[in-house]
Amino acid sequence: MNKLIDNFGREISYLRVSITDRCNYRCIYCKPEEQFEFIPHKEILRYEEIVEIIEEAVNLGVTKVRITGGEPLARKGIVDFIKKLREIKKLEDISLTTNGFFLSEYAEKLKDAGLNRVNISLDSLQKEKYKRITRGGSLEKVLKGIDSALKVGLLPIKINVVLIKGINDDEVEDFVRLALERPLNIRFIEFMPTGEEVINEFKNKFISVQGIKEKLIKKYLLNPIKICNSNGPANYFRIEGAKGTIGFITALSQHFCETCNRIRLTSEGKLRPCLFSNKGIDIKKAIRKLARDKKNDRFLRKEIIRDKLKEAVKLKPIGHKLNIKNHQI
Repeated sequence: MNKLIDNFGREISYLRVSITDRCNYRCIYCKPEEQFEFIPHKEILRYEEIVEIIEEAVNLGVTKVRITGGEPLARKGIVDFIKKLREIKKLEDISLTTNGFFLSEYAEKLKDAGLNRVNISLDSLQKEKYKRITRGGSLEKVLKGIDSALKVGLLPIKINVVLIKGINDDEVEDFVRLALERPLNIRFIEFMPTGEEVINEFKNKFISVQGIKEKLIKKYLLNPIKICNSNGPANYFRIEGAKGTIGFITALSQHFCETCNRIRLTSEGKLRPCLFSNKGIDIKKAIRKLARDKKNDRFLRKEIIRDKLKEAVKLKPIGHKLNIKNHQI
């Protein structure tokens, strides 16, 4: 079987798939406060196109798929889409990243459809602060979503906490207590420059996760552990007696690019070889030139998809250019 191996010998087995650019939140580190234009619906990949691309990616060795957005649960038809993915042989793991707002409504349906696990963004445990960070989000809704995910077994549940200096860095120990009390994997993530507005404020908001870890070590005994189904960027630790774990993702202060095994498919049909780069291969334009209901065209579509996946992987850089001193892509 052909495999997706980049120019530096890394085997690509993980595909992140954005199914929409829409989101019901406008978090301060992600989206500008002012109104901005969404991608026209006709330019968004259709579910059947995404399934087709994932099928060929799996044929080339991809075993894990993560569904993202925007907010993926904001797109209609998500449950049936997960069911289609579950039918793909050799696809071992299907996960989803969500802000948790709709999760209590969807958790059981997603589990029944074949979703394995969820990552949930949660940047504050204080109601008003959470609302301020997300520009209108509901902490009550996301906590209810976490309860629902635990109840139906969408495990392991990873809680993503983006640390922002002067905003939520005073809540680190509150999140640690959450890991002590509940079977959740709390992951502290470094604030990253992902847009012009964010880059302009980067120096005032960045806080080293490594520094947070060093402070916690003075108070807690952190035992390093390996999380099942995870070969990603986080280093995990367990405090003795804790029901959950603590993880640290040092995207800027300590790069983990040498072990990166993933590429990304955007909602508008671009294959991006690095999660932090705007370079990409337009796979949508290539496959939409051919019909899906003609035998010869179906064969050519599969061939084109495989070629585009290989082309994207060959463009994968040795590492991203994000760092503390030079924080532009």
